[in-house]
Amino acid sequence: MNTTLSSTQISSYSDNGFLLIPDFLSAAELAAWRDAIESAMEARGDAVLPRDDDPLLGASRTVLYQRINLWMDHPEVRRLVLHERIGQMAATLEGVDGIRVWHDQALYKDPWANPTSWHQDNTKWSFSARHAITIWVALDEVDARNGCMFFLLGTQRHRLETDFPTGAPMNAIFTAHPELTVIDPVAAELPAGGCSFHNGLTVHAAAANMSRHPRRAMTCAFMPDGATFNGTQNVLPDRLIKGLQVGDTLNDDEQNPLIWHASGTSA
Repeated sequence: MNTTLSSTQISSYSDNGFLLIPDFLSAAELAAWRDAIESAMEARGDAVLPRDDDPLLGASRTVLYQRINLWMDHPEVRRLVLHERIGQMAATLEGVDGIRVWHDQALYKDPWANPTSWHQDNTKWSFSARHAITIWVALDEVDARNGCMFFLLGTQRHRLETDFPTGAPMNAIFTAHPELTVIDPVAAELPAGGCSFHNGLTVHAAAANMSRHPRRAMTCAFMPDGATFNGTQNVLPDRLIKGLQVGDTLNDDEQNPLIWHASGTSA
């Protein structure tokens, strides 16, 4: 993996809220990621989440075919996605001392799948933090034809509070926030094996897949160590929700392992 970050890349991420790394994986590493993710997806079957009380069982594939927290039930996915060096990259880009996993997510767009509407990620999650960050790894070449992401530069500086569902009309966020209409979207086109990082508040979307082939991506969202519960369940299991109060630190190592810390402590 190409995990070296230059000062220029770090500065660009800070300014824009996202960073593209086209040469993240070698050809051999890409093959290993594809094999692991495909194996994990097949093993998971119809379950979106790795638990019996999955509220998303049989979720629609109109926009996305997704499986969440594959690292929990597939050791090879855990080894690849929860790599300490990826955690260090995320912490470096966000300028934090420690990084925990929020959730991984395989995101496949079937042929002819609808676009993913404009949204911020962190407004959906169980913690509210300026320094949430996601890595998005392209398992196939992605461009505007088959469903690449688009980013609105600089939008990581403002939390919109409203959660815009990924299947909402594409203009929903702009109707509510007309100040965003002056920003030209940037297409995140990547070769297979490339990756992007984006802040949890960076407004982004993905185009429809106008091809006859799936568009496959593997992602992992991270939260800064010390992030606290905001009252939203999202992907947290009932066993944790029953004991959590708003303001409690989300530090359960079975659910949100620490994968890198400046002190040298990690999962």
